[in-house]
Amino acid sequence: MSAYDVVIAGGAVTGSSTAFHLAKEPGFKGRILVVEKDPSYEFCASARSAASIRQQYSTAINVQISLYGIDFLRRLHEHLAVEDEVPEIGLTEGGYLFLASEAGKPVLEANHRLQVSLGADIALLGPDGLEARFPWLSTEGIAAGSFGVTGEGWFDGYGLMQAFRRKARSLGVDYRAAMVAGVVKDGAKIAGVVLDDGSRIACGALVDAAGGGGAALARAAGVEIPVRNKKRMIFTFTCADKVAAAPLLIDPTGLYFRPEGRGFLCGLQPPEDQDPDADGDFEVDHSFFDEHIWPVLAARVPAFERIRQGRAWAGHYDMNLFDHNAIVGAVEDVPGFYLANGFSGHGLQQSPAIGRGLAELITYGAYRSLDLSPLAFARIAEGRPLAEANIV
Repeated sequence: MSAYDVVIAGGAVTGSSTAFHLAKEPGFKGRILVVEKDPSYEFCASARSAASIRQQYSTAINVQISLYGIDFLRRLHEHLAVEDEVPEIGLTEGGYLFLASEAGKPVLEANHRLQVSLGADIALLGPDGLEARFPWLSTEGIAAGSFGVTGEGWFDGYGLMQAFRRKARSLGVDYRAAMVAGVVKDGAKIAGVVLDDGSRIACGALVDAAGGGGAALARAAGVEIPVRNKKRMIFTFTCADKVAAAPLLIDPTGLYFRPEGRGFLCGLQPPEDQDPDADGDFEVDHSFFDEHIWPVLAARVPAFERIRQGRAWAGHYDMNLFDHNAIVGAVEDVPGFYLANGFSGHGLQQSPAIGRGLAELITYGAYRSLDLSPLAFARIAEGRPLAEANIV
């Protein structure tokens, strides 16, 4: 039976970020194995999301995580270059634009105060300011908008994941194409894992970064987490008229769109009663665009009345149904077991800080850079939701 100090279940962006940060942590001297069931990464959330980053959250911990994240992405060449190969993820700081009605304006203003107090570069604009900055925008029903002047935008999520993976491997991390199917314990403590091919691997620590399979792995370790897979569809389109300098815009309805190449991509979370668990379902419902997305697009941006649809795809988000925030850190009742689950669509932008934090926690038993304890599993067990108003 082979042995590693740390086994990481899931080799997409969060698992590979954790592996990289752990391998480069000066105080860590052990062996690391990343187990990934789909080495092609065809169906992982990292490859199928809208791949963006923002500081416009309503909770301090999420703002701080993304402030570190944007700094990391800006200096990716310093962190993840392998010899002469420098990763390129096409980071575009085009900004987020959150729009609010009169009813939502006080929340937007409160969020803005928090964000700027923590160092985020966010401008609060009224209807006149919005029309001056974005002349193609209809402000009907809009009382205010908050715009990320710098530090927010989009990038190549698949490229970031692969850059983490490549750098981790260069630092001696082993990757294995398999799935963690079982957990071995010595009493309450993690002692090893069983892979789906029947092989056993001894380990002192297990990180659950298994994305859509995270809840099942946690259950195998004796831990229940309220994480379920939800399908999210992304549609692309081109516009006959010019819509210049568009940010990633979030309408009060929850609809979002942003530039993508010569066109745009967009999406919308379906109503709760039309949002079942979606294990294995990657089918695109094109009627959803016609019935729910296009009418809002055309009303908010009149130029979008004349568009041509392009390709569309569906992916799965591991949604934390408790409070839509990530569940990160050690599980007190299962020594050696660490969670990195339920990112609810924020995994790519949060992966640098989460990987760094888990590496510190595993190595030193405590966070040293940014205290991620607000995301701890304890809040789930104790029924203390971390309320986040800016869910997209």
